[in-house]
Amino acid sequence: MGPTKPALEVASFPGGAFAENGYLVRHVATNRVVVVDPGAAAPAMVRVLKEWGGSLDAIYLTHAHFDHVEGIPIVRKHADVPIHLHASDQITYDRAEARGAMFGLKLPGPLPPPDRVLAPGEAVPVGDLTLEVRFAPGHAPGHVILYSEEAQVALVGDVIFQGSIGRTDIPGGDFLQLIDSIRREVLTLPDATRLLSGHGPETTVERERMGNPFLISQMRGGLA
Repeated sequence: MGPTKPALEVASFPGGAFAENGYLVRHVATNRVVVVDPGAAAPAMVRVLKEWGGSLDAIYLTHAHFDHVEGIPIVRKHADVPIHLHASDQITYDRAEARGAMFGLKLPGPLPPPDRVLAPGEAVPVGDLTLEVRFAPGHAPGHVILYSEEAQVALVGDVIFQGSIGRTDIPGGDFLQLIDSIRREVLTLPDATRLLSGHGPETTVERERMGNPFLISQMRGGLA
């Protein structure tokens, strides 16, 4: 017998001025796909979508910073699928083009308005499986994490990285809120859970629990 195929296949697509990771998440059994945080590597994402020949069903956004949404016009040209975003990041989404311009960056086309709200605690579909929406503000007011218990994977956006955490010195950032979000929504997941971040390599809950310097208290060595 060969190796068991994973229930979910997740492909990472880094690109752009900030090396943002966009993701394709595919339910293998049904070949149904969602896009998470399409950034500058959106053209590569579309090429892979065509190779897979699957059905693209939705765009899910962990948050609405420019580098996580700049590829939406390209994905929407491929398939007119609904865009899902937490309501508290609507203002960030509306200002994304202006924020990009501050860094000399331009969108490849107008950003269509979000179609649906990502509500904390709901389960959004990927084929026959679902991703749990976990509210994790601090880097952005409407930041969410998308978690699959069955696949043991969490798409964490810019909440946490390998050995680091998201920036909070930007509009809508709040350090204490971010630490609380990580404690509540990341460190409560099983240690083996893969954490797929918006920048950099993947990590695990256990690795960050044990070695992330931002999560080790300066007092008595306890967790932040």
